Amino acid sequence: MSRSLNKVILIGNLGADPEVRSTSNNRVATLSVATSRQWNGPGGERQEKTEWHRVVLWNSKVSQLADLAEKYLSKGDRVYIEGRVEYRTWEDREGNKRYTTEINCREMIMLGSRGDADADADADAPVSSGALQPAVAEPKGESYEDFPEALDEEDDDLPF
Repeated sequence: MSRSLNKVILIGNLGADPEVRSTSNNRVATLSVATSRQWNGPGGERQEKTEWHRVVLWNSKVSQLADLAEKYLSKGDRVYIEGRVEYRTWEDREGNKRYTTEINCREMIMLGSRGDADADADADAPVSSGALQPAVAEPKGESYEDFPEALDEEDDDLPF
């Protein structure tokens, strides 16, 4: 049997507060998440491109992701999203065919807001299948860029 995989992982910032609505028997939240990449152009000038992603979070029997997004997330917050990409088509009121690409979220981790540099490390709360888990916080002010030798490719002790 051949297997396939449809998995998306995003780390980005919310462009707006979550939009939450109720269906006949469930609640759903929609997030607009921005991810950016930067590079140097041919002339050495710094360039940046931002991509916007539509993320859908559903409440289910095992998780209440829509309710958590409504309660804890707001514009500018940084989030980790894991899910699958889905494509939908529909007809609008004028009979035009419409298309959308969405990330159906399975797991979300709230990484804190953009202005949260001085916030307590315990404020970052991972959310997996709707359950709160203890956060794993990086030391504030340190990153891999501070320790370039940590990423050296010369490590002969690897067993493979």
